[in-house]
Amino acid sequence: MADPQQQVRVEALADQLSANADALHRRLMRAIGAQTITRNAAQALFASEVALRQQANQWYLDTGVLAASGLDAQRQQLQTLATRAEHIIERIDRLKDLADLAAELVGASAASASGKLEGVLPALEKLKHHIEAL
Repeated sequence: MADPQQQVRVEALADQLSANADALHRRLMRAIGAQTITRNAAQALFASEVALRQQANQWYLDTGVLAASGLDAQRQQLQTLATRAEHIIERIDRLKDLADLAAELVGASAASASGKLEGVLPALEKLKHHIEAL
């Protein structure tokens, strides 16, 4: 898992760069408004402001990557849990099928034991279809 303190430090540095870019922008706009700066100097300072913002954005991205890298273990645990759940559901379905088969077997036995031959054949047919489905 990524170091949370490192993430906090990188994000704080990105925040500081963004704040510096904001301050540079405010001063630059005041200087342009007061006409105390040349065009070339203003363009150079705008380029510096953009560079500060780009670096801050890169560090925000790095912080996100650091945070996401810490999720690999949780993702793997979730995948393992989903696989286990799938196997458990398969076993439950199998047990349900076996319980249905047992119930049909009991029904066929009961029809046979009762001596009512008209109930034996349908019960055996249901049993046959159930076994074929398994």
